[in-house]
Amino acid sequence: MGRGERDTVARGALLHESAQAAIGDHGRAVEAVRAALKPLHDAVVQRELDAIPVARLQDVTEGRLRLGSVEKSGLRTVGSVLDAGPYRLRQVPGVGQRTADQMLAAARRLSEAAYETVAVRIEVDRPDPDTTALVVALHVLVEAGPDARRAVDRAAELSERLGPLLAAARPAAGRFGLLLAGPEKKARTLTAVTGIRSLVDEVERTGQRELISQASVDLLRGPSSDIAAWVDFEVRSAEYYSLLAEISGRQPDAAAAEGFLPDEVAERVRAQPLDDRYRRVSLRGYQAFGARFALAQRRVLLGDEMGLGKTVQAIAVLAHLAAEGQSHFMIVCPASVLVNWTREIEARSALRVMVLHGPDRHDAFADWKGRGGVGVTTFEALRGLPAPGAGEVGLLVVDEAHSVKNPKAKRSQAVALWAERCERTLLMTGTPMENRVAEFRHLVRMLDEGIANSLGDGDALAGSVAFRRSVAPIYLRRNQEDVLTELPSLQQTDEWEEPSASDEDAYRAAVLAGNFMAMRRAAYMRPEKSAKLERIREIVREAAENGQKTVVFSQFKDVLRVVEEALGAGDGTPLFGPLTGSVPPTRRQQVVDDFAAVPGPAVLLAQIQAAGVGLNLQAASVVVICEPQIKPTMEHQAVARAHRMGQVRPVRVHRLLATGGVDERLVRMLAAKTRLFDAYARRSAMAESTPDAVDVSDTELARRIVEEEQARLARTDEELTAPTRSAPGQAAGVADG
Repeated sequence: MGRGERDTVARGALLHESAQAAIGDHGRAVEAVRAALKPLHDAVVQRELDAIPVARLQDVTEGRLRLGSVEKSGLRTVGSVLDAGPYRLRQVPGVGQRTADQMLAAARRLSEAAYETVAVRIEVDRPDPDTTALVVALHVLVEAGPDARRAVDRAAELSERLGPLLAAARPAAGRFGLLLAGPEKKARTLTAVTGIRSLVDEVERTGQRELISQASVDLLRGPSSDIAAWVDFEVRSAEYYSLLAEISGRQPDAAAAEGFLPDEVAERVRAQPLDDRYRRVSLRGYQAFGARFALAQRRVLLGDEMGLGKTVQAIAVLAHLAAEGQSHFMIVCPASVLVNWTREIEARSALRVMVLHGPDRHDAFADWKGRGGVGVTTFEALRGLPAPGAGEVGLLVVDEAHSVKNPKAKRSQAVALWAERCERTLLMTGTPMENRVAEFRHLVRMLDEGIANSLGDGDALAGSVAFRRSVAPIYLRRNQEDVLTELPSLQQTDEWEEPSASDEDAYRAAVLAGNFMAMRRAAYMRPEKSAKLERIREIVREAAENGQKTVVFSQFKDVLRVVEEALGAGDGTPLFGPLTGSVPPTRRQQVVDDFAAVPGPAVLLAQIQAAGVGLNLQAASVVVICEPQIKPTMEHQAVARAHRMGQVRPVRVHRLLATGGVDERLVRMLAAKTRLFDAYARRSAMAESTPDAVDVSDTELARRIVEEEQARLARTDEELTAPTRSAPGQAAGVADG
C-alpha cells in the first residue's frame, strides 16, 4: 500500500485537470460569442428604439404624459429621449423633473422590452467587421460540433465527482500521508482512492479521456480565415443560428415553441428525456421539444410549417430509440425525397440506413430485417413489403403524410396497416389540412381511433380552438414566424399582368372549348406575345444582375418548355431542369445540387408538384410561380423550399396573374381555402362555422369557373355587338382588340 494509491490519485488529478481544461476552453469560446454579439445586439436595439415614435410613451404611462412640446423640440423617438437624458429633457418647455423622470422610466421599459425581444440577423451580403467577428466566434463551436458539447458535459460531470474524491484522497498523494492518518481518516482516504480508480478506469475503458482531450483541441482551433468562416456559415447557417439563440438566451416564445399545447400535455413532454449519443447534430429548442413530443406521446402527427426541420426531429427520435436498444425502423416517403432522407440520416446520425426501393428492394428488405437499421422506402414500394409483426419495428415515420389522407387509396391502406402494427408512429406533414377537416381526421385515425371518432361536426362548429385542443395529444404544429426569428424577410408579390391580344385570343378559345387546364396556361401558349413570359424574362434578368438564383414553378410541363425556350435565348444565365415528375428522384437531387453549386446567378425550372415537396432549394432567393395553384398549400410548399431554416438571404416571390379571367376567379375562391387552413391547422382564435361552408372540391371549382367564364364572355360578346349582332368570330375579334 502506498505507490498504487499515489499513482491512482495522480491519474485522477490528470483527468480532473483535463476535464477542467475542456470546460474552460468551452467557456471561453462561449464568452467570445457573447462579446462579439453585444455590439451587434446593441445596434439592433438602438435602431428599434429610434424607430418607435415618442407617442408610444403614452401607451406605457396610460396617457398620463403630454408630449406635444417634446416632439416640437426635436425628440421624436424613444431612442432620442433616452439619448437626451434628464437634463436635456428638463430644458423642454413644460417638462419638469417629474415629467422627465416619468418619460425616462417609460422609455427604459420599452428599451428593456426591446433588449429581450430583438434578434441579431447575420447579413451575409454585408460582412462588416463586427458581424465577421461573430461568425468567426460561432464557427469555433459549430466546427467542434455536438461531440465537443457532449465531451464538455461529460467533463463537467467528471469534474463534479472527482473534485470531492481528490480532496478526500489527498493524504494518499504523498509518501507519508496515510502513515500519519488516523484509522477513520485512512478509511475515508482509501474509499476515495477506490472511487477515483473506478472512475478513471471507466473513463479510459470507454475512450472518454480522448474525447475530452479532443474537445479542447477542437475548441482551440479557429478557422483558417474569415472567408472560410463565412463560407461555412452559408452552408450551415441553421447550426450557427441555433447556437446563437442558445448562447444569447433569446429563444422563441415558449408557448409558440411548444405548439400552444395544453399544460398537461406540455408538462409530460418536457419530462421526456432525449438521448443524443447516436445523433450528430445539435437541435434547436423547439426541435428538441418536437422529438420529445413524439417519444412521450408515441403516436403523433408533426405538422410543423415547411422549413422548420421535421427531418432532423425525426432523426433525433430514431437516435434516442436506437440508444434504448431498438433495432428496426421504417421511413416511408415520396420517391422525390428518398435520396434526401438517406443523406440526412447518414450525415446527422450514426444509424445504419438502407434504401428499400427499386428492383432489388426485396433483397434489401431481407437484409434490413436480418441486420436492422433504418429502412427508407416509398409509398408505392411499401405496398409490396410484408407488414411487420407486433413490436418488430421501433418507429414508423411517414413523411409528406398528407399523401395518404384518402382512406380509399391503396397507398393509404398500406400505411394504415403498418401504423396499426407499429407501437410508435410519426406522421409528418406541413400541410395536413389541404381541403377538409375530414381528411385530417383520417390521418388522426391512423394514430388514435378514439380521438378521430371524437372529431365530429360539433368540434368544427365550435371553432379551431376547440379543434386544436381535441387533437393536442397527437398533433403538434409550430410556424416559422413564431420560432425562426432570424429568417430573412419573405416578400410575396402578386403581379397582375394585362393579357396581350394574343393571350386573350388563346384564352377565349380555351373557354369556348370548356377546357379548364387550357384556360390556366393560355397565357403561355402564344409565347411571341405573352405578357407573363415577358415578365418572367424581366424577373430573371434582374435577379441575374444582382447575382441571385431563381426558381420558376409551374404545374404544367408545356409551360415549363415554353419558359425554357424563352430563357435559353437570353443572356446566358445557366439553366437547369425542368424538374418534372418523370425525372428519377436521384437525378432530381443531382439537378438541385448542380443548381446550388453554380457560383452566381442560375435558373431552375421545376414542376411545382415535383420540386415543391422534399427538396431543399435554399440556394434560390427569387421564386416565380407561373400561375395560381388550385391548392393554396401547393404554393406554400414550393415557397417554403427556398424560404426555410438555413436560408441566409431575403426571398422574393412573384406570383404571376392575368387580369380578367381564370386567375382572378381562382385567387378569389381559394382565399377561403387558405382561411380554413389557417384556422384549423395553424393556431387561430377564428374559424369559419364549418369547413364545408368555404370549401369546394377541385373538380367542382374547375366546373364553376369554366361556367362563369363562358357566361362572362357571352355577356361581353353581347355588349360589344349590340345593337347590331355580328358573327361569333367577329365578336371575339372585337373583344381581343
